[in-house]
Amino acid sequence: MSVKSETNEQQASFKLNPDPIIEVVEETGSTNADLLARLSAGEAIPDNYWLRAERQTSGRGRLGRRWESPTGNLFCSTFVAINDDDPPPHTLCFVVGLAVSDMLRRSLIADSQIILKWPNDALVNGCKIAGILLERNGAGVVAGIGVNVCYAPDVPGRKTTSTAQENGKHGGSPEQILSILAEEFGCRLSRWRAEPLSKTLDEWMKVAHPIGSPLTVGSGQDAVSGAFAGLDEEGALLLRLANEAIRTIHAGDVSMISQGTQ
Repeated sequence: MSVKSETNEQQASFKLNPDPIIEVVEETGSTNADLLARLSAGEAIPDNYWLRAERQTSGRGRLGRRWESPTGNLFCSTFVAINDDDPPPHTLCFVVGLAVSDMLRRSLIADSQIILKWPNDALVNGCKIAGILLERNGAGVVAGIGVNVCYAPDVPGRKTTSTAQENGKHGGSPEQILSILAEEFGCRLSRWRAEPLSKTLDEWMKVAHPIGSPLTVGSGQDAVSGAFAGLDEEGALLLRLANEAIRTIHAGDVSMISQGTQ
């Protein structure tokens, strides 16, 4: 799937946040957990602040999964304070996903196929390259992002890739990837706040798994299979079942059946 980037003038008009503040630590358990602890202790986290770890010892993905965190990949978190007139906080997953997609489009070779999988993964050529974890804290949301830069962890049952695997020696570094990601996130966050939510959802759909893609939500006896039928007005996944009924999914673990990607 190929999506044209916006012009520099269009992007610049939405860059309302200050330059990012990036703090780097050599090792920590989890950058998300660190920010949540600091917020709970009453610390004020400035706008567009990012915490990056060279290595995590207790990295987490959605549903409590362990996120493999070898040195050389990107592990980072930022905090978004929610304003009274902001869209629903859970829709920040689409903001982060679009920022990751924008970053990948700038970082990878031109013919890479970038797809966002609802609600929290980015795939390149059918392989997972990045994941997102949002966690609410009082009046804001901590957004954690992991990107495979130098290494593609071996995850049983899943295909993975990295920017180095896709680009060879031009795969970049965690520092370079985060500098691009922070810039794109600032732009996407400003748009989320300034435009109707439908604009963000429409943009996400342009780089999502196509309408009609076979999906399974959940696992085991609780699994529900169907075809992707888009998003509702607040970003819930619409799943068309075999009997043509539409099931609205507000949360769940999604697998793309055609690619065997979880």
